[in-house]
Amino acid sequence: MGRNVLAQVSQQALRHNVKEVRKLAANAKIIAMIKANAYGHGLAKVAKTIHDVDAFGVACIDEALLIRKEGVQTNIVLMEGIFRDEELELVQKYHFTLVVHHWRQIQALQQYPKTTPEKFKIWIKINTGMNRLGFSPNEFDEAYTVLSNLPHVDLIGFMTHFAKADEKNSTLTQQQSDLFNQIVGKRPGQRCLANTAGILAWSQTHGDWVRPGLMLYGASPFADSTGKDFNLIPAMTLSSEIIAVRDVGMGEKVGYGGTWENNKKTSKIGIVAFGYGDGYPWHAKNGTPVLVNGQRVQTVGRVSMDMLAVDLSSLNNVEVGAPVILWGKGLPIEEVARHAGTLPYELFCRFTERVQVEIVS
Repeated sequence: MGRNVLAQVSQQALRHNVKEVRKLAANAKIIAMIKANAYGHGLAKVAKTIHDVDAFGVACIDEALLIRKEGVQTNIVLMEGIFRDEELELVQKYHFTLVVHHWRQIQALQQYPKTTPEKFKIWIKINTGMNRLGFSPNEFDEAYTVLSNLPHVDLIGFMTHFAKADEKNSTLTQQQSDLFNQIVGKRPGQRCLANTAGILAWSQTHGDWVRPGLMLYGASPFADSTGKDFNLIPAMTLSSEIIAVRDVGMGEKVGYGGTWENNKKTSKIGIVAFGYGDGYPWHAKNGTPVLVNGQRVQTVGRVSMDMLAVDLSSLNNVEVGAPVILWGKGLPIEEVARHAGTLPYELFCRFTERVQVEIVS
């Protein structure tokens, strides 16, 4: 009923992409990043589909609790650790793993009762150049010593995050990797460095664990490629339909502000039931690709809250109800992102409640 707006997520594609991660990082375990509603693909649905990975990475305890209460028993890593001291009780109850990146989190662990029946499983985050989260090189030794001496802490290993792994010509990734190895030294514990870009372009950084995110969903982090270039399959196909078709004469304009003007005798314009109120980028430029009846057309005019316009002049017999693909099968999200001056990550995460997300085989 209502607007025919749907994001279909393929289980087959998700599982295929996990297999590609295992091929590329054959000696590493996988923390599958499913934070932010699995990049818009549906948190619990994705977790149940790829439950055979070694762990899931989420941003916060709310995401972790959601999938645990859905029956997912796979190890869950809180990538930003705890936000409140009282979360530690839930961490133990539901057997979550913590990333510790700040002294406040260490203090909470120090104050927690030492007689706890189960040890906290901990990754230490090291800041090697991202300058976002993690202990700096000059404070790492102390943080490591304090955590190592807590009887109710099981120190799994060490983690960092790359700032420019999606820039293949940058030297920063290797510098960060070298600094990480220098800081950690020969201390016992596992190493986790590589995100999606690290997995695809920096094999020397794979370590004991990798953290695929974007590639799980079939997209590339690199500006000059798509997921297909790495044998990845888009997991999501975002679709809608044509709800109106009209002829626009020479010199007439389309949409708010009249940013597109017809320069032909007549252009056939189709109106698609999808806009920024659904999550499509308002700033998408004229010429952003869309598929109508499986054929490429281009957007014209500004994106509205509930609609966007496309030029159907190159197609024959397009009627109201014609199927539209905004990205996915046949149209890489990376192309749409480039036309909109943004990233696939953001497009995946923009959906509003009006978009129905459906898992298909």
